Amino acid sequence: MIGQNFVESSVFSLSKTPEGIVDSFLAHMNSFHSETMLRFYEEDAIFINDNGEPRRGRLEIARELDCFFKFGLPIKITTRNVYVDGNLASLILDWSIAGIANNGEKICMRGTSNDYAKRGADGYWRYWFENPFGVQVRSLF
Repeated sequence: MIGQNFVESSVFSLSKTPEGIVDSFLAHMNSFHSETMLRFYEEDAIFINDNGEPRRGRLEIARELDCFFKFGLPIKITTRNVYVDGNLASLILDWSIAGIANNGEKICMRGTSNDYAKRGADGYWRYWFENPFGVQVRSLF
């Protein structure tokens, strides 16, 4: 699904508008390719893993993404909200990955993410903070 605010190139696709961020994310994530997906992130981006631990930078984020890519199943996203103020956007997204994985295992992962994107000097929007399990209740003790 490519919207009118979505820019494609032979290398990667990024959005020039906040409204196109989710389409861009889907295209990158469903490539199942870490290098392609990492172009969607700021260099010093932060990814919060399922244990609530922050991972900083593209190398650490690649390791986390591989946990999703190993299934070979596309992600589906429903946008709840996108709030924009200047060069910053806050995204609340419901997502799911479900089906039969490459290894034959049944997979059903769901979450509501709390993510932030930033418009770079080049005018393209990239993630700088991703928390895919953002509204998941975690123990404080």
